[in-house]
Amino acid sequence: MIVHVINGPNLNMLSKRDLTIYGTNRYDEMTDKIKAWSEEENIKIVFFQSNHEGELIDYIQKLHDEDGMVMNPGAFAHYSYALRDVLEIFKGPKIEVHISNIFNREEFRSHSVTAVACNGMSVGWGGKGIFWQFKAYSSI
Repeated sequence: MIVHVINGPNLNMLSKRDLTIYGTNRYDEMTDKIKAWSEEENIKIVFFQSNHEGELIDYIQKLHDEDGMVMNPGAFAHYSYALRDVLEIFKGPKIEVHISNIFNREEFRSHSVTAVACNGMSVGWGGKGIFWQFKAYSSI
């Protein structure tokens, strides 16, 4: 199994966004930590990040159903029915992850249209949420 770590808009701007919400780690620091951990656990991972909805959809359409996915759709979680539809088509295990607790922020962030197409969701644990989801995948 390959686990695809897919990140949506503005995740490449970590350490430049509100530090009290998103922390001080840069995107490459987060991916380096995940790579190191996945190598120790012998989990194959592939990273993909885009600020463009269509690129995310195209990427997911090419995945194999025996692969897994950990995805932070960013703001697309709150309104992208097109992304929700492609997540529904992909039959592999998929977890939606958000660095912040979307239920404890602005009203418009409190609903995710994409989460219903996923097997689970992790919110509010910062980058640690992604690590915990990898631990779940390592037992699949």
